[in-house]
Amino acid sequence: MLYKLEVENFYSIRDLQVLDLSVDSKVPDPDNRFAPIFNGSDVRVPKVIALYGPNASGKTTLLRAFEFVISMIRDSVQRTMPGFNGCERFNDQESANRPIRFAIELGGVMNINEDNLRRAEGGEPVEEGVYRYELELAVKDGIVHRISSEALRQKPNGQGKWQRLFERDIEGQVKDSKIFTLSGYQHLVKTLAPNHTVLSSFAKFSHPAAVLIVASARKALFQIEPVHTFVDSQVIDYLKGQPYVMSRLTDELSRIDVGVEGLRFEDRQSGLVLLFKHTGLQEEMPWLLESHGTRAFIKMFPFIVLALDGGGVAVIDEMDAAIHPLVLPELVRWFYDKDKRNKLDAQLWLTCHSASLLDDLQKEEIVICEKDRQGRTHVYSLMDVKVRRDENHYRKYLSGAYGGVPHIG
Repeated sequence: MLYKLEVENFYSIRDLQVLDLSVDSKVPDPDNRFAPIFNGSDVRVPKVIALYGPNASGKTTLLRAFEFVISMIRDSVQRTMPGFNGCERFNDQESANRPIRFAIELGGVMNINEDNLRRAEGGEPVEEGVYRYELELAVKDGIVHRISSEALRQKPNGQGKWQRLFERDIEGQVKDSKIFTLSGYQHLVKTLAPNHTVLSSFAKFSHPAAVLIVASARKALFQIEPVHTFVDSQVIDYLKGQPYVMSRLTDELSRIDVGVEGLRFEDRQSGLVLLFKHTGLQEEMPWLLESHGTRAFIKMFPFIVLALDGGGVAVIDEMDAAIHPLVLPELVRWFYDKDKRNKLDAQLWLTCHSASLLDDLQKEEIVICEKDRQGRTHVYSLMDVKVRRDENHYRKYLSGAYGGVPHIG
């Protein structure tokens, strides 16, 4: 479970922002909203994290920071050109030569190897704890120049000091450990590109620990762009190749009562078409004649179901766009369903403007983003401010008591 995200000098986030989502063991949880950071941990983390704030306050920027770190871990070795697409520093003079920094902390199996993971998946007791991954990029004259440092550390049982798995410096030198050994992989250090991470590079050449870490990173699924910008043909082609997801989708569309009885594909001269059978209608309806809300739900559904089934993280920007206010809480509740839907403690991160959803959330699940007059984004959890457990989040938020609301006039 991911419980901490740190970002500095990234787009509208100028100063270091630390989002710590760890929940104390004394906090009541009758609805299964929280999960242990790792098996056996007293510290927990919300399964749902909802980001609120005005337009342009930095909600999407925070999700993009999360996405950038994950993409660097798993895909940076595929960058064939110098530089870092999707990464910019804060737009002021001082930040033109300040490093861009990221860090994430999450729980997992310690001393990662295939045997330990297999035993953990089989229900056997193995040592678990927390990991910390750090990535720093050097910025020169406003241009992101190279990776200046990268490190992965672990803390068994969440106790004691951080233990190095590997550390990389600005010269590209890498210090290893018994768990993340360079034995047999020293040649990769010599050819390590300045915009490729150790994890991504080593995983490409089958370094055992790197392969497992990158595979874990692939369980984070991002839908950052608004759903209406997704190419419809890509969605239809994906569903055609995923009969399991398609079957689940058909069941859920019927259950949430959008009038759809069934779906099927048809090859036409113009290409593959997805057809919808509606209650009471004689002819099937094509994709383009479906409501925007139904199409929005279908586009985000694979992200949600794959995260739930794999114990990953679904990150969805503007999740409430075109989704009915009664359907949105239902999607959120899927992540609380430990018995059926979310047996592996998947997480959902979303940005949202629907204030009505606040009535369905605990303060530990609510994150506020706001921007000051200098254009700097600030991020904080409601756990960081004085909020009573029984107060009305909807009214308090709209009144401006929590911050993160637009100022009109």
